[in-house]
Amino acid sequence: MCRSIKKLRRPEQPPTEEELTQAALQFVRKVSGYRVPSRVNEAAFNKAVAEIAAATQVLFDSLAAK
Repeated sequence: MCRSIKKLRRPEQPPTEEELTQAALQFVRKVSGYRVPSRVNEAAFNKAVAEIAAATQVLFDSLAAK
């Protein structure tokens, strides 16, 4: 679905907050169909980015090392 989202799970280092936010932004852009939301949708768009980035961080924090 989102081929441009790069793989963030790397054995040598965890993803940075910026990487998580950028991946979440790409995902929200893809599923919403907005590159830049209108002012009326901006709060919902930004909230979705923040929540997806936070959920991704929880995922990485919960993954067991190989």
